[in-house]
Amino acid sequence: MPIIAVKKMGEESLLVPSLKVENYSSEALYALIEDMKATMKVEDGIGIAAPQIGCNQRIVIFGFEHSDRYPDENAIPFTVLINPTIKPLSEEMEDGWEGCLSIPGMRGLVPRYTHIEYSGFDVEGNEFLRSVKGFHARVVQHEVDHLDGILYPHRIKDMRFFGFQDVLFDKTS
Repeated sequence: MPIIAVKKMGEESLLVPSLKVENYSSEALYALIEDMKATMKVEDGIGIAAPQIGCNQRIVIFGFEHSDRYPDENAIPFTVLINPTIKPLSEEMEDGWEGCLSIPGMRGLVPRYTHIEYSGFDVEGNEFLRSVKGFHARVVQHEVDHLDGILYPHRIKDMRFFGFQDVLFDKTS
């Protein structure tokens, strides 16, 4: 399980839509997912998409029990999501602060659907469907955006709410 350097905003490969996974039983797929897990853990992330480690495939992983980056959020079960689709279950959207392993040290206020249904396949190729709300829904939308070549700053409506985390949330000024 090597740790893979996370691609950073500005690299062209993060802007390219990903390709559908066709073979669920390949050793290469299993190895990629293990590399994603190891990289996400070392980077203290709560999710990562295959394009962030240089693989142009429609695979995301996410989940955490506790996150120092998002200490007030409820746990999300660890999930491997392959060839995902998202369907909003409500038109309601909410602004929330997001960060990204590909944009270290920065945060932005991003609108996301509050209630979604997502579907896709697990690592064995079994199809599944979940309905989620709140932060779980935000995380899934953020990670799946990576598969479509979208980074969270592309969704920010007011750039006054995008900047370095230590400046935006400095409580001493």
